[in-house]
Amino acid sequence: MVKITVLGSFNMDLVMRAERRPLAGETLQGDFAMHLGGKGFNQAVAARRLGADVAITGRVGDDEFGRAFLAALDRDGLDRCAVVTDPTAGTGVASIVVEPDGANTILQDPRANRGLTAADVAAPALFDAAAVAMLQLETSMSAAIELARRARAAGATTLLNPAPAAAVPEALLALTDILVPNEIEARTLTGAADHGIDAAFGMAAALLQRGPRAVVLTLGEHGAVLADATQRIHVPRFDVHAVDTVGAGDAFCAALAVRIAEGAPLADAVRFANAAGAVATTRPGAEPSMPHRHEVESLLSRGVPA
Repeated sequence: MVKITVLGSFNMDLVMRAERRPLAGETLQGDFAMHLGGKGFNQAVAARRLGADVAITGRVGDDEFGRAFLAALDRDGLDRCAVVTDPTAGTGVASIVVEPDGANTILQDPRANRGLTAADVAAPALFDAAAVAMLQLETSMSAAIELARRARAAGATTLLNPAPAAAVPEALLALTDILVPNEIEARTLTGAADHGIDAAFGMAAALLQRGPRAVVLTLGEHGAVLADATQRIHVPRFDVHAVDTVGAGDAFCAALAVRIAEGAPLADAVRFANAAGAVATTRPGAEPSMPHRHEVESLLSRGVPA
């Protein structure tokens, strides 16, 4: 079984499902649910369900939400030896509005996540036999750079999901093997304004010049594009009935990491990741929607990309 290390972020998702987003000054009614989430946590859980051993590092608060995360990590069999309980900050939270077509908007308070330090991610056990290290931008930048540096030194492939959309230091891009932005994040990094598949290839080409050896740019209903030194490929999405897109990108990243760790060609890994992201959209919530391996393989065996 391959091993994946994850730079974790932990956010309790406070979700309202509504007919639409409220206008300024308007109050609407909706249906409330609360789920464990955070990009790092979601990706770690998904990687585990897809068949990898997973070690995660991050910070939770010394509160009810934090204890719920620790219990969930234990339940799913993740190595949490490098997860720190912060006595001075609460566990991260995210307020999410989900519309009937599954589209969502999110407001987030990182809280304990932003306190993650370079020392927190230095545990040798995180990198022992790790094939891939997954990172996002929901924790401190210093922790992300240090984890990427240590992962590279240990021989792991580094996969950066530059989310939420923000400027990424050149030092981190230089330590990134596989960069996995969505369209908004890619535009933030490149300053481009165009949309569509051709524009995505242009942004991917620009990003390749900044350090990564491959860029996988996700395009929602248009699938994903892959670009590296030898190929430019558009991989269509799978046609499923989407009810909630929260967590789909995290499922995609985790699936991509698992197949890369297993030695799959990058184009095959992207197709597997597209299927995992599609499965995640078929049920509500972030962590609850993270797919199992058999679900992804079932869609791959019968699904026809749209």
